[in-house]
Amino acid sequence: MAGVPRKPDRDRSMEFKGFLNDLKDWDDLLKDKDEKLKGHARQNKKPGNEYFKQKRFLEAIECYSRSIALSPTSVAFANRAMAYLKLRRFEEAENDCTEALNLDDRYVKAYSRRATARKELGKLKASLEDADFAVRLDPNTQELRKQYSEIKALYEKEVANRKSGALKEASKESQRADGLQVESKIIQDDYLISNRVHNAAASSHKSSVVKNERVQHKHELKASLHDVASRAASRAVASAAKNITSPKSAYEFEVSWRALSDDSAQAQLLKMIPPHTLPQIFKNALSAPILVDIIKCIGTFFKEDTESAISLLDNMVKVPRFDMIIMCLSAKDHSEVRQVWEEIFSTRDIPVAHTEALARLQPKYCFGEQQEKN
Repeated sequence: MAGVPRKPDRDRSMEFKGFLNDLKDWDDLLKDKDEKLKGHARQNKKPGNEYFKQKRFLEAIECYSRSIALSPTSVAFANRAMAYLKLRRFEEAENDCTEALNLDDRYVKAYSRRATARKELGKLKASLEDADFAVRLDPNTQELRKQYSEIKALYEKEVANRKSGALKEASKESQRADGLQVESKIIQDDYLISNRVHNAAASSHKSSVVKNERVQHKHELKASLHDVASRAASRAVASAAKNITSPKSAYEFEVSWRALSDDSAQAQLLKMIPPHTLPQIFKNALSAPILVDIIKCIGTFFKEDTESAISLLDNMVKVPRFDMIIMCLSAKDHSEVRQVWEEIFSTRDIPVAHTEALARLQPKYCFGEQQEKN
């Protein structure tokens, strides 16, 4: 009787061993599939470059597209963009370079290739900005400097042509105005001559009146031109403000920032950026001049929108290398930051709710101030 239960135990042991074998088979199957996927990705990467060397650009694009589907990288997007450039599909090349820069905003080849695509699309100003940034990232590459010089020459030529066209149009308008003035003068002279025959005194009086009217007309014309120029400038500022878009990288921010010379437009750009995204936007690309400009700009709208201003100041501190940038500011920059803090961020009329936040942030922005006080 004692040996009866041994059979079920043996069966259970066999079942457990079978279960372990099934697990091992399943694990081997997963490893095999993983190796096949990795091998497939490696195979796709190599043929893409091989196809490109053979000038089989459509096949190269297919390979790069499969690689992007498996694992999107800035290199894969930039390589596919180069193949699109060879096929003169410039819009797709521009889009792929933008995707590459969204993944790595300091990838020089993506800037250079997007500059080429934008040049062919007629976007010379944007092309020049890309070429300029590529040179700034890699100033020792002769090819990049050559590309920048060529695009700059094209852009300057386009600007000159625009100015020339504007001058020609202005000249035509001036000629039409001169023609009207000549015709008016002839009529006036005929009128005066006719009147002189009948009454010399009356003619003299009429001539004086006409002369005064012409002087008055010239003054009115100058005032009108000044008014038109003023309205045009206002429309240009308003148009620039409407075209402001929230930047996704340090490069996009710097380009937009330098294009906006007006303080109110720069303030609008800052307000469009969700403060919590600042560390992601700047990453390791924040420069001291841009940081000082941002601090001074925040000061321009601090009183009217204190909460947003403090939120921006708080999140700027979280940008990588912020402390190092503040420590390495020049004496002049330190002085400017402290002046902004003392005159704007430390006034007595600040709401109590924000006083603690500013007190916490002040040592981070005004580096060395506490040591000096002590």
